[in-house]
Amino acid sequence: MKKNIYISVSTDPIKEYQKITEYVKEMQGQADLLHCDVMDGEFVSNETYNYNLVKSLNDNTLLMLDVHLMIAKPEMIYLNYIEAGANILTLHYEAVENKEVLPTVFKNIHDRHTLAGLAIKPETSFKEIKMFLYDVDLVLVMSVEPGASGQKFMSEALDKIKELDKFRQENNLSYKIEVDGGVNDQNAKSIVEAGADILVSGNYVYNSQDRQKAIEILRNCVK
Repeated sequence: MKKNIYISVSTDPIKEYQKITEYVKEMQGQADLLHCDVMDGEFVSNETYNYNLVKSLNDNTLLMLDVHLMIAKPEMIYLNYIEAGANILTLHYEAVENKEVLPTVFKNIHDRHTLAGLAIKPETSFKEIKMFLYDVDLVLVMSVEPGASGQKFMSEALDKIKELDKFRQENNLSYKIEVDGGVNDQNAKSIVEAGADILVSGNYVYNSQDRQKAIEILRNCVK
């Protein structure tokens, strides 16, 4: 049976609000998700937008909003993004100062009928987050250092994806594995074969002459 692969197109390559809105409208009916990269200039060096733009994007699309918080202390402000319209809300493990609050955060997200995700940077090991995998709907594996678009995919991420997939199967869990960073037509097949379900694409889709075709190439990378 063919595995379903979902494509989450990222807003990261786009710097102007009007162009983001245009892109969002174009992607409706083509991509599966809209990956909203939120950066605060503290957890990562770049700074993008906050929940106000997420709300605006929500007003302009029927796409599910896959909101990726690359911000310091997300446990202090995450509820604002749910109110703004996030369908999936993903926090960075490394950004939460007191990891003991994570189960409560995930419960609060679920109580508001939103999917909960946990993101990890390249240097964070699978073992560090294992205890939280029973509480999440999605694990986001960063295959580049978060904060800058256009980086090259780090092949070391494949081992982490395999570990997550093995743990999921062994424990009968249903979380999705999402991969973000340098995903393109050259590496999508190996990423999916390692166990990924959702591919985030920034530059590959956005800079393609035929964006719909680029999405289909990613979605059908494994026949």
